[in-house]
Amino acid sequence: MDERDFYTERQETKKHTLRCPHCGQEAEYEINWLVRTKRNSLPPRADERDRAKFAKARSYMVRRDDLMGCKNVRCRKRFEVTGVQSVAFIE
Repeated sequence: MDERDFYTERQETKKHTLRCPHCGQEAEYEINWLVRTKRNSLPPRADERDRAKFAKARSYMVRRDDLMGCKNVRCRKRFEVTGVQSVAFIE
């Protein structure tokens, strides 16, 4: 059984304030996340090992965007997203 069988997936966009390392301008960017929410019940074809994995599984978000384009018209350079976690657990 695959790990994706334990979760429901959806796309989500969240706003974060980031600073361009080239020009130093701060702006608000929309970062895309993949949200994986743990299902309420285990699929029926699961065995004992899958039940143990499902018990330990937690809902989490994975950041999909690694690069952003600067919003400053004079700069427009791409920079790497730092300061925002790539994986975040949801409680």
